[in-house]
Amino acid sequence: MSGKSRRRIFGDRVGGARIQAEHARRRAKEAAREADAAECLLWSEQMEGFGGPAQPSPAIGQCLNGGYGWLEVECHRCKTRASLPLDAIRRPHDTPIWKLEAALKCRSCKKGRYAPPVHMIKLTREREITPYLWVHSDDDDRR
Repeated sequence: MSGKSRRRIFGDRVGGARIQAEHARRRAKEAAREADAAECLLWSEQMEGFGGPAQPSPAIGQCLNGGYGWLEVECHRCKTRASLPLDAIRRPHDTPIWKLEAALKCRSCKKGRYAPPVHMIKLTREREITPYLWVHSDDDDRR
């Protein structure tokens, strides 16, 4: 004679543990998304209100995870503002936002080889400014 099978004895407990693990994983993802959004909001308010400090800043991946997909920048010289999509920036997603500032240049007031730097204003969830063509320092090397 045989007794109850292991599936019959432990099947319900294993299934319940699997459901709990999936639920905990879903809650953790939502909590990480909320934390990333809060960090992006903090950095945006700090940059817009006080003009800095830019460090520490959230990473590109954190911004995208938190729903902040646009970076608003302004040229130092001509005061032109633009919203740049973060998902189109060719950098690893663990790159902090502040590291992008040195690489972004204004095309409208470029003189020869010199293009004036821009400064970052804030992160936004949607594009707030009409599109404007900005140059990335890596783009000139590839053309």
